[in-house]
Amino acid sequence: QVQLVESGGGLVQAGDSLRLSCAYSGRSFSTYAMGWFRQAPGKERELVAAIDWSGATTYADSVKGRFTISRENAKNTVYLQMNSLKREDTAVYYCARGVVSTIATSPNAYTYWGQGTQVTVSS
Repeated sequence: QVQLVESGGGLVQAGDSLRLSCAYSGRSFSTYAMGWFRQAPGKERELVAAIDWSGATTYADSVKGRFTISRENAKNTVYLQMNSLKREDTAVYYCARGVVSTIATSPNAYTYWGQGTQVTVSS
């Protein structure tokens, strides 16, 4: 059984930083792509960042240069370091496991999801 548990969200001010963590339980963590998505009220879920089995990454244009995704296979954990946070980053952030080892941008390509963690950025 695969489970994903996010942590690290909270209320911060614009310009602050947060680091989200996603603890994965299940088999073969290192062989799957992992992604961070977010969903703001009234908006569709969107990819924030993804990392494949080799460590290759991709980012949404809106977060490039501010966010960094990484993975620590020995701990079955994926991280999202968020710097220079803006009000528009406010959303529920979800961690997800891909169907395969390579990066995909569509939520449909991810089969397991965490429960989400709220990130609120105030000005």
